[in-house]
Parts: sequence; structure tokens; C-alpha cells
Amino acid sequence: MTRKQKRLALIGGAVGVLGLAVGLVLFALRDNVVFFYGPTELAEKHVGPGLRLRIGGLVKPGTLVHLEGKSISFDVTDGNHDVAVSYTGLLPDLFKEGQGVVAEGALDKAGQFRADSILAKHDERYMPREVADALKKQGKWQGGGQADVKTGAGQADKTASGAAQ
Repeated sequence: MTRKQKRLALIGGAVGVLGLAVGLVLFALRDNVVFFYGPTELAEKHVGPGLRLRIGGLVKPGTLVHLEGKSISFDVTDGNHDVAVSYTGLLPDLFKEGQGVVAEGALDKAGQFRADSILAKHDERYMPREVADALKKQGKWQGGGQADVKTGAGQADKTASGAAQ
């Protein structure tokens, strides 16, 4: 073999190993990829039962029902469509009607969303970015610009820099 052939074989082998590594990573992460939908998008896409996804919006006032034990049911809305959600487990302290929520789980055959985790808003100025963007698309959220959507870390940075001045 010439030097050129050896170099090409080495490059080809490296590309093959890199491709195998990427394939293994994607295979390992296939169950961890979760899609985010608002209630309107969920209705439009006709997502089948069993697909793992996240839905977000506002907890529709008047729909929160406490069932036996730690089970609850409520509706998530974006103002256009509602999705019925059932959840068993501990709720975040800030979970309440009319507030932003992201629920992760899957639809059952009856069309009800079975959540296995619930995320609630952080404070009066925070809403998960996905929920805020979905509500802004629908024209249902009056929160202003992206600067109004806080993650908590930015607020601490502002407080620290304000104190230093």
C-alpha cells in the first residue's frame, strides 16, 4: 500500500468508527427524546396513543378534581383547545388553576393524557419558555417580550450586579 492508500484507509476507518459512535448514542437516547405540544397542536397532529410527549399550557380554571389518594385530573388549555390530564403523585407546591404547567406522559386509547410528571410555574413572572411561545403563537398570552420570561438564574444575576453597584 502506498502512503495515500494508507491515509485513505485511516480516514475511512475513523469516519466508520465515528458513525458507529453516533449511531449508538442515538439508539441509547431514542426513549429520552420527548416532543412538546400545546393543546391545539396536539389536536391538529392527531398523535396516537402511547407516544411519549410533553404538553403545556394553562390549568383550566374549574377543572381541577382531586380523586382518591394522590390522583388528580384537570384540563390543560391554550385558549383554543383543552386536553384532559390525569396524574397520580405529588404535585409541585405552586401548581394551581390558571397557572402555567407542563405535563410529561402519554395519551391513552381514550384520548386522555396520563402524566407521570408535572412541572408548575416558578414565580409570578416565570412561565416555561415552550408554554409562553405556544401561547404567544395563539395570541393568548399577554406576557410581553422574551425579557419577561425569567428562568430564575437571570434574576439572581441582576440582583447581584445591582448590589455591586
